[in-house]
Amino acid sequence: MIGFLCSTVVAAAPIDIGSRLELMIDEHLIESMSGVSLKLHKPTPREVAIVFDAPWEGNMSGYHTVFQDGDRYRMYYKAEQLMLRPGELTSTHPLFTCYAESKDGIRWVKPRLGIHEFDGSKDNNIIHVGPAAHAFSPFKDSNPNCVPEAKYKAIACGKDRKLFAFQSPDGIHWSPLQDKPIMTQGEFDTLNAVFWDTTRGHYRAYLRDFPEGFRAIRTATSEDFVHWTEPVPLVYNDTPREQLYTPGILPYFRAPHIFIGLPARYIDRGWSASMEALPQPRHRHLRAGINPRYGTALTDALFMSSRDGRTFKRWKEAFIRPGPASKDNWTYGDNYPSWGILETRSDIPNAPNELSLYVSEAYWTGSSCRLRRFTIRTDGFVSATASSRGGSLTTKPLVYQGSQLVINFSTSAAGTIRIVVLDEKGGPLPGYDSGEIFGDSVARTVKWSNKKDCSALAGKPIRLKIFLHDADLFSFWFQ
Repeated sequence: MIGFLCSTVVAAAPIDIGSRLELMIDEHLIESMSGVSLKLHKPTPREVAIVFDAPWEGNMSGYHTVFQDGDRYRMYYKAEQLMLRPGELTSTHPLFTCYAESKDGIRWVKPRLGIHEFDGSKDNNIIHVGPAAHAFSPFKDSNPNCVPEAKYKAIACGKDRKLFAFQSPDGIHWSPLQDKPIMTQGEFDTLNAVFWDTTRGHYRAYLRDFPEGFRAIRTATSEDFVHWTEPVPLVYNDTPREQLYTPGILPYFRAPHIFIGLPARYIDRGWSASMEALPQPRHRHLRAGINPRYGTALTDALFMSSRDGRTFKRWKEAFIRPGPASKDNWTYGDNYPSWGILETRSDIPNAPNELSLYVSEAYWTGSSCRLRRFTIRTDGFVSATASSRGGSLTTKPLVYQGSQLVINFSTSAAGTIRIVVLDEKGGPLPGYDSGEIFGDSVARTVKWSNKKDCSALAGKPIRLKIFLHDADLFSFWFQ
């Protein structure tokens, strides 16, 4: 049955994957595919996670950051209320950064923190006040040399659109890291992303740029969070130029050598019959009276990934569409994903955990707005997939550590996955044939036809030939 596998494949330098998880998000590990393609999967909308309707919040509350911190989930966001009248757009209260938290990433509460005063009371969840509250981007610093008073860090667009750094010992009480800005060349007036890159051992930032009036993203790195390299533009292969707002880039927590990006895409469609048919046309024209693009610009979300932090594979189709027209969607500012992807429980009993991301909606069309939770399978952004006609892919030469191959996959009741281990030149290795695998699991250990495990091949160059029939492969790793 496997004699046809013996065709020689041109050898290439082996890729050392160790025991790390590898996502099927790009062609990095793939030598060839026949009848197999890479498929972008879309998240499923769930419940409204939180509504921003407190007097100090409002209809332009946004730029959300979420991350897990021990047994607690944290959320940060700007709180803003705009009043729209013919030819006039005004803020009804100062700009704030607010804080919410959750025990499960599903139900969120706004703790009353007693830090900043609003309307004569400190009974609120405001943690920061001032210009920098517009795009306050916090994270928990995993740098092993981080000092306790800067356990949490943030960057924010402050006075004169310069970028400032902040620190906190507890994620609640914040102070400037220094008086001077850390960067001055750029726009920064959106949710810039920043984190400690555990794989490469430095801080990395993804920054709002606006070259020649075109919305784009730049990146910079730092050893100390104060002195940064000159920001450089991201590079996209085989993807048309598009305007991107919030970058939403972070290391994927199960495979931190890979960066995942959920940027908001901006497009001005102009006036047309289709634009007039979208929700709230009167309000749309009222917004256009302030600035034409406020009426005709639309936003959705894309998916992209990178293995070096600068060159990204960006999918052309939307990752999150605006969705069915309702009374307050299809507006400029909707569909901005939060910075952060959380692991949460499934609402299906005994099902494995899934991933949650959070997306803005009802942006500036009423007196409040909200954040909706979306879910997607663990590792489930992209899969190597084949129809019922079947197909196969062959990896480049790999070197691994471990004794077991584990896969995250899904098949139909009639579908299958079959994995055969090849030598570096493409010949089958006796005993390493999985036979037919079917089911749906985020962590299935592969059983071999005549081998207890694959420890004997650890450290040696091998290839995997993977046959798929009405099936998806999302990720794999050796352990």
